[in-house]
Amino acid sequence: MTDTPSNDTQRFLNYTSLWSNIEREATRKLIRYISRRDFMKLMSAGAAGVALVRFGSPRAAAQTGEPAPFEITSETRATLPNGIASGDTTQTSTVLWTRSTQTGTVTFDVAADEAFGEIIQSLTAEATDAAIPVKVQVRDLTPATIYHYRATDAAGTILTGRFRTSAENGANGLRFGVSGDWRGELRPFVALSNAPTRDLEFFVEHGDTIYADIPSLDFAGEQALTVDEYRVKHNEVYSERYGLNTWADLRAVTSILTTIDDHEVTNDFAGGAAPETDERFAAYEGETISATELYTNGMQVYGEYNPTRDEMYEGTGDPRVDGRPKLYRYNTYGSDASVIVLDARSFRDQSVPEIDTGDIFDAEVRGAFLASMFQEGRTMLGRPQVEDLKRDLLDAETRGITWKFVMIPEPAQQTGWFGGNDRWEGYAPERTEVMQFINDNNIRNVVFVAADVHTTFINRLFYQTEAGGELTQVNGAFEISTGSVAFYPPTGQALVEGAAEFGLVPAAQFEAYQAGTIAEKDEVLLSLFNRFVTGLDGFGDLSLEGLDAAFETGTFVAGHTFGWTEFDIAPETQTLTVTTYGVPAYDAQTALDTPEAVTSLVPDVISRFTVNPQTA
Repeated sequence: MTDTPSNDTQRFLNYTSLWSNIEREATRKLIRYISRRDFMKLMSAGAAGVALVRFGSPRAAAQTGEPAPFEITSETRATLPNGIASGDTTQTSTVLWTRSTQTGTVTFDVAADEAFGEIIQSLTAEATDAAIPVKVQVRDLTPATIYHYRATDAAGTILTGRFRTSAENGANGLRFGVSGDWRGELRPFVALSNAPTRDLEFFVEHGDTIYADIPSLDFAGEQALTVDEYRVKHNEVYSERYGLNTWADLRAVTSILTTIDDHEVTNDFAGGAAPETDERFAAYEGETISATELYTNGMQVYGEYNPTRDEMYEGTGDPRVDGRPKLYRYNTYGSDASVIVLDARSFRDQSVPEIDTGDIFDAEVRGAFLASMFQEGRTMLGRPQVEDLKRDLLDAETRGITWKFVMIPEPAQQTGWFGGNDRWEGYAPERTEVMQFINDNNIRNVVFVAADVHTTFINRLFYQTEAGGELTQVNGAFEISTGSVAFYPPTGQALVEGAAEFGLVPAAQFEAYQAGTIAEKDEVLLSLFNRFVTGLDGFGDLSLEGLDAAFETGTFVAGHTFGWTEFDIAPETQTLTVTTYGVPAYDAQTALDTPEAVTSLVPDVISRFTVNPQTA
């Protein structure tokens, strides 16, 4: 195996080039296999009602020659085609949500029993537009309680669900799920099909909940721009296909926490940068990208289609933050866990330029690249979020809460040339500040949970105080990236296939890889990642060394499946069990041509490991 690819293949090795190639191939195949007949075949199972015809995108129609269908409805969900949901659930409150295609009053009833014999609260909301969901906030609830709720719309359609308020104190045990990244043409998201049965207290929808800048079945345009177009994209991912609606099933019985990454607006945007720094925003007015109409449209509809409290930043003194949506959340679950949810897009500076493709194997150039990430004053989170994060981590430790989960849309672990500039690593002083704060204050059992990279990578965490400096391990902390729910091809698969093209994987080994099981393929990915990603810059192998951790099955990567990750805290021992479920990854062509090959997939355990908490 050689360490340097040939010149004619180097152009594909760059991280951004790899991602562009993944998205280009996925989009090319989608466009190739979507025809007028495909649209008619898909829609014949149940087209949208006349009231929704006007929500087809005129821009998409102009580009494809066909109207963009708004939704596939379900006879069982009738006029509530996206189902119902609860979200932002605390000890004493929650938000209830649905979308009705029938304008008029929607009534939400909350009861102590499944038969609704004792209705505790009844709230109403007016559905004034068939494309716009409604939601209500329920208060004065009892902690650690299972509630049942139902939504009844003006057409008489009734859907029922349940949610659980979090505990105020005590080691009660906690189980929740996390994933991110799903594309509408890969519905019905069978990777989630077991999640509703897992009795989860909540599920984190972890960014890239739509791909506003990539064509899909219901919106064939290259970029959603208007609120109507963003609504098409959100409706698509929460709609039924082939008789299944896994998101609706899950959201009905499991409360939702959610945040954005970039594709809720457009790829790799930096919300805190000036519009003129990005040609996609240059024509919009606003001091920062997060003040432009394109950002505002995307975020408005994101808020509409998620069961969240609508909060805005006020009084921070930071003009890049005040007046913007506040997605930061801090929730506690007895003494078992705290959960902090971050927004890593809305306030960030532009990322530093990435390394040139041909220089990945040049140690001097890589060193300069890593040094560029250490520019003081640059931010990914924005100062108010940094201060909130440190305050709440310390609060959880002071209160004796065992596990502290930080939901960060993009990974915090170091990967150098492999996309590090677009992640927290690319804003190194800010990252170091928080990691050092964890060590200095002896904050134990911190788990960063990321998405975005479409492959699971599990690793301990380090920080440096200067470029190329000594690596200091963050005491007892680790990270797991999770997902995607559905983005083809997974990054792990693309990385191995690309490495084979570069001559980094011998032909015989690649042939064995192609014929191998998912577990065998992940072992090949792990070897390549340790050697050519973390190994090149001296970050070491993916590992949980220094933690009291052990794998039951699988390894430090899962790069050939669609899936989600479950976190389960045992009430007495506080042992954390982390399980990644998945199905073999499939492409849009398969979902179109042989839907039964997709709907028959059943999630299986891809990896599982346990971590015992630090107590001193």
